[in-house]
Amino acid sequence: MSAEPPASGSHVAPLASAGEDVVAVRRGSFGASTGGDTSGFGGLVSPVVMASPAVRPYGGWFDELSDELELSLADRGIPPVMAIEKVVVEFDELTYHVRRDHLVEVMRTLRDEPALRFEYCSGVSGVHYPHLTGRELHAVYHLASFTHNRRIRVEVSCPDADNHIPSVVAVYPNADWHERETWDFFGIIFDGHPFLTRIQMPDDWVGHPQRKDYPLGGIDVEFKGATIPPADERRSYN
Repeated sequence: MSAEPPASGSHVAPLASAGEDVVAVRRGSFGASTGGDTSGFGGLVSPVVMASPAVRPYGGWFDELSDELELSLADRGIPPVMAIEKVVVEFDELTYHVRRDHLVEVMRTLRDEPALRFEYCSGVSGVHYPHLTGRELHAVYHLASFTHNRRIRVEVSCPDADNHIPSVVAVYPNADWHERETWDFFGIIFDGHPFLTRIQMPDDWVGHPQRKDYPLGGIDVEFKGATIPPADERRSYN
């Protein structure tokens, strides 16, 4: 992906390595480059990069774990190449990118197979990549194995136009509230969830506040009878 040259005085982050997928270029802190910014971060220019698939050998126990997962999926009649899109090893952490149609069975395999035994899902994180056409919404599951003292991530994506991912509550019951929060903030619909309602925002709230396209400021908030001005009107450096 080519990008226009940065403006004079901008601070440019290093370009992506060969083979990495640059899906966007972010300008300013958190994508905001206008307004009364006195921090100096308004001139930041950095690429948004999707990590490349790892190549075997991954190193350490990552290869052993991947072998066991592939064998276990095959034993369950699921070709690993159909279930797992890619494997990413970054910052000494292992992430399996799983196709949503096979998510529940992959999670059940990771939980139940004795050589894997990821008994605990510690959380579900949502991510919004508005420029990643057809894969704009991501859900990231953080798994821990107390038996083998290991931690991994499972990541699954869906298009904004078809924002559905199967719920894993039947496999990891404690994912219940985490999936509700991800729905609340990012708008991912978890099919099969027992009670998918907002968990932090009011029930009648419009939109999902942690999406990149959610407007900053401009929403009147009432507090104890007083009206709080929108965030972009509360202070001025002029």
